[in-house]
Amino acid sequence: MKKVAVVILNYNGAEMLMRFLPLVVDYSPEAEVVVADNASTDNSVEVMKERFPAVRLLQLDSNYGFAGGYNKALAQVEAEYYVLLNSDVEVTPGWLSPLLEFMEFNDTAVACQPKILDYKRKTHFEYAGAAGGFIDYYGYPYCRGRVFNTVEADSGQYNDVHPLFWATGAAMFVRSKAYWSAGGLDEGFFAHMEEIDLCWRFLARGSRIYAVPQSTVYHVGGATLDKGNPQKTFLNFRNNLLLLYKNLPESELRRTMRVRTLLDYIAAVKFLVAGDLGHFKAVLRARSEFKRLKPQYKAVREANMAACVVENIPERKNFSLLWQYYARGKRTFTSIKEK
Repeated sequence: MKKVAVVILNYNGAEMLMRFLPLVVDYSPEAEVVVADNASTDNSVEVMKERFPAVRLLQLDSNYGFAGGYNKALAQVEAEYYVLLNSDVEVTPGWLSPLLEFMEFNDTAVACQPKILDYKRKTHFEYAGAAGGFIDYYGYPYCRGRVFNTVEADSGQYNDVHPLFWATGAAMFVRSKAYWSAGGLDEGFFAHMEEIDLCWRFLARGSRIYAVPQSTVYHVGGATLDKGNPQKTFLNFRNNLLLLYKNLPESELRRTMRVRTLLDYIAAVKFLVAGDLGHFKAVLRARSEFKRLKPQYKAVREANMAACVVENIPERKNFSLLWQYYARGKRTFTSIKEK
């Protein structure tokens, strides 16, 4: 058994597998490479069997989404460390070594991520993970290298190892025992925000998460749902509300959720005024679905609160990102990282 397993969850990504899997195999000698297929309807399985017969293939019987797909796949993988890697990521020579070395010598680190640059514009950070993630007081995520839609060029400004609030699910290196001890990814999320929820649980239990930019990969991004898809808006809004409800300390819960209600309806009106009826409906549907699901998550919240040993997590910033970005014009991580 190898110490590291790189697990790629695939759904209708045959073209991405043909393009990127050979590099994962060539540049990951420390790891077992596994492809878990989420019941693809394209020729992904045929591509795996014909072109990559030496790569372990796990065939899931349905599309369980990102969260459920990974939970079911990882339950079949034995390794000290998992790497959750998107199928549309181009890895680089030696990409795993800095991540593994960092984790081996930092016992409190439960997860880390590489620097993630844009495959289509390799001088810039990639939207989904950049150089590591944070959230503001009201649950809005942002990254070193990306704040809302402002994406920075990489000039080495984030080349330091740095503690994070969340490591992206596009390329997350994580201790397997910690993954299961925290409950794995929340399958109710299906897709989007699930890694932030998992990382919040890690931090609340006293572990740490880091960016290790000595490792670099390139991410295509938007391979499943692009940013303009209302379904992505629905999942992002609904899941963000769920992760807040699940993880916020009791002392903050009511006030923060009241403010988020106001901000969500402002966002919905903004979509409506702009003529984006699909996104307007997506926000309203997300609010409605959160209200419906909330009673089901009461026990989950109680379990999270019982396991919590750290309430004031430094990487959860005590300011409004919306205010910093739109009112104060702070568009980069460096300009807004301190209140």
